[in-house]
Amino acid sequence: MLFIKGKEIGMGKPLVCVPVMATEEKDIVKQIIDLAQQNTDMVEWRLDAFANAKSMNAIRQVLEEVKGKLGNTILLATFRSKVQGGLLEVDHETLEDIHQVCAESKVVDLVDIELFESEHAKREIEQLQKCGVKIVASHHDFDKTPEAEVIQMLLEQMKDSGADIVKIAMMPKDIEDVLLVLSETARFHKKYPDTPLVTMSMGAI
Repeated sequence: MLFIKGKEIGMGKPLVCVPVMATEEKDIVKQIIDLAQQNTDMVEWRLDAFANAKSMNAIRQVLEEVKGKLGNTILLATFRSKVQGGLLEVDHETLEDIHQVCAESKVVDLVDIELFESEHAKREIEQLQKCGVKIVASHHDFDKTPEAEVIQMLLEQMKDSGADIVKIAMMPKDIEDVLLVLSETARFHKKYPDTPLVTMSMGAI
């Protein structure tokens, strides 16, 4: 199983992950440290909300300021692209640089990779893992919840990418779509019990 900072990922009680979406460096640092001091299981720094997200030095500075202050709180670094529901768009090269800076920091524990938006997903996952971080392979569909077999195909492709955790988020049109995601989550978990996964239906339903 996957252990990060003494926490078992994928078994037992789910971990709670709290996003930080502040735009300015001082606010980001303060929120991350405050959440760590409250013993939050996991903090997700949403870099696409950061005003200086395209500056590698600015990212390094934030990570340097929270270094040594996280305790047992897991830090997940996520740059969510606009097509996947994020706030900012960057080119593939810049995105890979952002991922690399986070992985090399020795502060970030997990890096989110939008698997089907990445040009060289498997290669990038391997490179980042060599830096010591674990990878969340993610995919978001804001239009619909696809059929059961498509959900399984997506999850299996993410698992086969070499990622440590797989994550899908789907938009339901009715309660049956919500139940479908739950059912397919159980189906995948039964088939691959050693693969930690995160699934969700989005929106009011």
